[in-house]
Amino acid sequence: QVQLVESGGGLVQPGGSLRLSCAASGRALSTYTMAWFRQAPGKEREFVAVITASDSSTKYADSVKGRFTISRDNAKNTVYLQTNNLKAEDTAVYYCASNPLPNTLSNDPTYYNYWGQGTQVTVSS
Repeated sequence: QVQLVESGGGLVQPGGSLRLSCAASGRALSTYTMAWFRQAPGKEREFVAVITASDSSTKYADSVKGRFTISRDNAKNTVYLQTNNLKAEDTAVYYCASNPLPNTLSNDPTYYNYWGQGTQVTVSS
């Protein structure tokens, strides 16, 4: 069993930055593909970014490409999402999730078996 806890969300002005963290316990993350998803009010959960376990390959949603960066520190059992140049449309609850397949760049949430409780990101002036 993997427990995931997100942190780092908050209220930020447009153009600002936040660094989201996802700390894991219960099992080492080093063999899991990890991803971030987000869900805005009244909308479906959507894929944001993914990073593989083997070689830290990454993939991003078009809407965040060039602004967000996913990374992992296996020694700290933590995954990060650096969010820059935030826009109002980035407002959502951000979730991290783990996929036991170590080398898949899947954006399908059904492939992810453990989820955190989410952290709120609000972009507003």
